[in-house]
Amino acid sequence: MLTYSEIGPETGTPLLIAHGLYGSGRNWGVIAKRLADTRRVITVDMRNHGHSFWSDDHGYADLAADLAAVIDHLGGPVDVVGHSMGGKAAMVLALMRPDTLRRLVIGDIAPVRYDHSQMQFIEAMRAVDLNAVTRRSDANAQLASHGVDPALCSFLTQSLDIGGRRWRLNLDALADNMDAILGFPDVEGQHHGSTLFLSGGQSDYVAPQYRAAIQALFTHARFARIPKAGHWLHAEDPRAFEGTVRAYLDAQEV
Repeated sequence: MLTYSEIGPETGTPLLIAHGLYGSGRNWGVIAKRLADTRRVITVDMRNHGHSFWSDDHGYADLAADLAAVIDHLGGPVDVVGHSMGGKAAMVLALMRPDTLRRLVIGDIAPVRYDHSQMQFIEAMRAVDLNAVTRRSDANAQLASHGVDPALCSFLTQSLDIGGRRWRLNLDALADNMDAILGFPDVEGQHHGSTLFLSGGQSDYVAPQYRAAIQALFTHARFARIPKAGHWLHAEDPRAFEGTVRAYLDAQEV
């Protein structure tokens, strides 16, 4: 089962957060702490990330089954926030196991195939000479020399085990499954539960032309934007992200 952390009181509906590609539950610590004032918040490390198990398989049906196993263990249902890759996994979870969740928030991703590649970051991480790394700033400098944006360097090195001289990312499996990660599987059926697609106003990940695909699968989809944020909306404008998610999860059913 996935490694996960819990914080907050055992009141109300618990919230599970699924991170994106190259991330970990640790990346969501600030958001989790803020939202945990009124509910239990669970942050998971997805397979091949963080402290969770490694596997050659990394399709969205696998990722959704991992989330379902955690929720079943916790005694669900729960509310779910999923960002990017975690958002696609959460969408497949909703379509395959709607009994596991109440409300769903999808962070800056759509159920479509994307054409951009994420392989350059795997190549940059592979190129880091870990024997020359004694502190995180050493790895940041090496990543920057390979053309990685400074903010993304800091994000990636959160998954670096300096003492162990290793990445807490299964780079080989992620590379082998990159086509599946960028795509979205054919899943039968629709999800009729409450779903918020929350995107960054400066991101093009949830383009207007994707709304038809979203609404075909999620019949009660709602849409909102955080104007000053891009794809990493929870990190770029955490207060707005927290406030929007909190208002949505706490709203009365209409």
